[in-house]
Amino acid sequence: MQKIIKLPGLIDPHVHLREPGATQKEDFETGTKAAIVGGYTCVLDMPNNPLATASPEALQEKMDLAKKRIYCDVGFHFGASGKSVQYFQEVFGKVFGLKVYMNQTTGDLLMEDDSTLETVFSAWPKDLPVLVHAEGNTLQKAIDLAKKFGNRLHVCHISLAKEIELIKQAKESGLNLSCEVSCHHLFLTDDDVKRLGPYGLMKPPLSSKEDQDILWQALVDGTIDMIASDHAPHTKAEKEGEKPPYGVPGLETTLPLLLTAVNEDRLTIERLIELTSTNPRKVFGIPEQEETYVEVDMGENWTIDDKNLQTKCGWTPFVGMQVTGKVKKVVLRGKVVFDGQTIFGPYGQVFAATKS
Repeated sequence: MQKIIKLPGLIDPHVHLREPGATQKEDFETGTKAAIVGGYTCVLDMPNNPLATASPEALQEKMDLAKKRIYCDVGFHFGASGKSVQYFQEVFGKVFGLKVYMNQTTGDLLMEDDSTLETVFSAWPKDLPVLVHAEGNTLQKAIDLAKKFGNRLHVCHISLAKEIELIKQAKESGLNLSCEVSCHHLFLTDDDVKRLGPYGLMKPPLSSKEDQDILWQALVDGTIDMIASDHAPHTKAEKEGEKPPYGVPGLETTLPLLLTAVNEDRLTIERLIELTSTNPRKVFGIPEQEETYVEVDMGENWTIDDKNLQTKCGWTPFVGMQVTGKVKKVVLRGKVVFDGQTIFGPYGQVFAATKS
C-alpha cells in the first residue's frame, strides 16, 4: 500500500557536475537528471574542475554551458587560490560561496600556505560563506582563520568525532558556522572499504563505526546543519585504473537512504526537511522555488542497483542495499519534471544568491 507524502524540493549545496573538462564522468544534463530523480530541485556546483572555476571567465563559461541544458536549478561556488583573490568583488553576487581546499583531493586548488590562506579569508566578502575542505586537525586552522577575519564558515563533509567536537566548541564560542555530512559517511564505514575496493575511495575517507555513531548523534541533536551528497562521479575505468580518483556519486541515493532512516525511527521527517531543504536554503541564501515539491512513497521497499542510474558514471557504492522510500514525483515551478518513470525538461535555471 502506498504512503505518499509531500516534501519541499531538496537542495544539495555540494555537487561536482564535472563540466567543463571532465564530461566523461558527468555533465550538466546527466548530473541534473540524476538530481531530479533523487528529489533535488536545486544543486550548488563545486569549482574543482580541471580548469578551476577561479576566474570570472571560468565562472561565466560554466553558466553559459549550463543554460537551457539543466533539469534542476544550478548555482555555483567560486574556487580560492592565490590568484583568484583579485576577482572576489567581481564574482560577488554571482556565486553562493568560496571553496577553500585545505587538504588534498581532486583538482589543483590545494592551499596550505598560511599567508595565502590569511589573504583569502580576509579578502572574501563577509556576506557569503567560506566553505572548507578541512579534515581532522586542519579544521582547527580553518576555524581560527574564520574567527580572526570574521568569516561565515561552512565545513564540508565532516566525518570524524573530533571534527564534531571542534564544531560544537566553535558554535558555542559564537562563530557563525554551519556544517554538512554526506550519506557515505552515515551509511558506510571503513569496514566497507575492503568490499568496495576503489569504489569506496573518497575524501574524506570512510571512518570508523564509532565516528559514524557520533555523526548520527550530531545529526539528530542539531550540531550538523545539513546533508550534502558530495556527488563526485568518476568512470568505472578511472576507478579501476592504477591511480583511482577520490569520490563517489550520491544524488540518486541520498534521499532513499534518509527515508529509510525515517522509517527506522533514526530520523524524523521534520528533521529530514530541515537538513535537506530549510537549512541549506537559509545558509546559502538560495531563492525560493515557487510551486516546487517532491512526492515520495514512504512504504515502497526496493533494492538500490546500478542498472537505471541517470548519473553518467553508472555505479553507486550503495548497490545492493535495501531501502524503504522512493521518489514518485518531482514538480519544479508548477511543471512535472519527473513522474516516477520519465524525466521532463530541461526546465532548470542558472541562478545566483539572495541575501541570507
